Amino acid sequence: MESPGISRRRAMAAAGGIVAGAAVAQAVAPAAFGAAAAYDADAIVIGHGLAGLVATAELVAAGRKVLLLDQEPEASLGGQAYWSFGGLFLVNSDEQRLMGVKDNVDLAWQDWQGAAGFDRGVDDPLGQDYWAAKWARAYVEFAAGEKRSWLAGLGVQWFPLVGWAERGGGLATGHGNSVPRFHVTWGTGPAVMEPFEKKVRAGVAAGKVVFKFRHRVDEIVRTGGAITGVRGAILEPSSAARGTPSSRTAVGTFELRAPVVIVTSGGIGANQDLVRQNWPARLGPVPKKMITGVPAHVDGRMLGITQSAGGRIVNPDRMWHYTEGLKNYAPIWPNHGIRILPGPSSMWFTADGKRFSAPDMPGYDTLHTLGSITATGYDYSWFVATQEIVDKEFALSGSEQNPDLTEKNVWKLLSRIWQTPEPVQKFEKYGEDFVVANTLPELVAGMNRVAGNNLINLDDLKRQIEARDREIDNTYSKDAQVMGIRNALTYIGDSLSRTAGAHKILDSSKGPLVAARLNILTRKTLGGLQTNLSGQVLDAAGAPIPGLYAAGEVAGFGGGGVHGYRSLEGTFLGGCLFSGRAAGRAAAAATAS
Repeated sequence: MESPGISRRRAMAAAGGIVAGAAVAQAVAPAAFGAAAAYDADAIVIGHGLAGLVATAELVAAGRKVLLLDQEPEASLGGQAYWSFGGLFLVNSDEQRLMGVKDNVDLAWQDWQGAAGFDRGVDDPLGQDYWAAKWARAYVEFAAGEKRSWLAGLGVQWFPLVGWAERGGGLATGHGNSVPRFHVTWGTGPAVMEPFEKKVRAGVAAGKVVFKFRHRVDEIVRTGGAITGVRGAILEPSSAARGTPSSRTAVGTFELRAPVVIVTSGGIGANQDLVRQNWPARLGPVPKKMITGVPAHVDGRMLGITQSAGGRIVNPDRMWHYTEGLKNYAPIWPNHGIRILPGPSSMWFTADGKRFSAPDMPGYDTLHTLGSITATGYDYSWFVATQEIVDKEFALSGSEQNPDLTEKNVWKLLSRIWQTPEPVQKFEKYGEDFVVANTLPELVAGMNRVAGNNLINLDDLKRQIEARDREIDNTYSKDAQVMGIRNALTYIGDSLSRTAGAHKILDSSKGPLVAARLNILTRKTLGGLQTNLSGQVLDAAGAPIPGLYAAGEVAGFGGGGVHGYRSLEGTFLGGCLFSGRAAGRAAAAATAS
């Protein structure tokens, strides 16, 4: 039994603190494991996020010795996964069946292909989508097969109400999930990360793993065609809290040797220069202003470094950014943004007050809506809702914005039934993007004040809202969004927790009116280092580079772009799990004595 006030996570962190305190000393020590061979370890893993932890855990399970490097201090162990909502894409799960959802691998693969739109040499071994499509099929089968049992065996549990993300709004063969598949982990992102952190820390205690915090890799060393190690800079010790920027001041250099290097360094989401450089024309003009959904260390620098070692980068123009971003009133990292995870009922308007049409509706087609927003010439848009819609439908992304789920607090979770979740309340009160008003004229005045212009015309907005409200009088409608609301209410998971009863926006009994200015929020890299199904990094000729592997976001979550053009959601953490496991197992087999 744990002592009062001492959690398992705190105990694990305390144990790792001993290692962190000796990090600089380890950097200049002789061979990390006292090996007689020319190598310091069997493998070097670059990046201590989720994919890196999973790969390291697999190597340790196979008896390998690992150096786990990251430029950040120990406080940021787990990377972006720690901050995530913990959503996982599962197919034909126990939770789905409990909700009456009928799902299978064929339906999921149909949805994945419709979302991905693979069109870059799927049948050509040198095509950008050749390995991506193979990874996609393998991942869908994993999500329909052992993924749930594997994670459940590690102690991971899920909230029983399955979410319905990315609904598509088009044909059966187009983008979107035909059924709910978004499984929220009980404990959110930290609970997904914890089993693998525990395994890695056990590896440290057993002398199988050495953490190398504050070790920034600047070069992957290749000797005679094969990978033989890494070189880089030792950064000064940092007390930066998790997610906050740490110093980049170098105090020394290092060179470490291993026959295997696994790159798990993440994407480019916090590097807006790289985001803009790779922005595709199909998403419209590059926004003048964006907020950032990931910590500053998600800088994409290892992509270029691995490319210099011979690795091939594919699909760099594919990326996943959200359209429902709020500026964080209490930022942790620079330009910190939080996403609204919307239900289906808010009305969505352009910056100048024109209602979007299908499929640009809340929760339907993120990238299509992104293109529609940029096409307006503005880099923001508006939700208009009632307080009842906000209370029932607004959730905020991130573990820190969902303390009930993250802390596994049932009482706090149940309180959502009778009150607005506290994090949403705080954004309404303190966030600069919210307007709350009792009347529509007051709301419009507030929207124009927040935006610093007079783009919203009261009469025009009123006309559009009243037209939509007339569609509520019957249980059927020609309005695509109203049809979508009624469709959502037929699913028990939505009707219980994610969809307000169909009502008129101008019904004063539903509480005050609420408007939220929505900013574009940078998040995920969908392209990256091309890898085969073993996680081996490929060169320009399609050949594996001996000893070089990649997993997670830096590899497009597998194959250089497992998602194709679009995500079905719940697939980023899962992609780190799947690709990290594959790379770790393959690397362990490659280093068998």
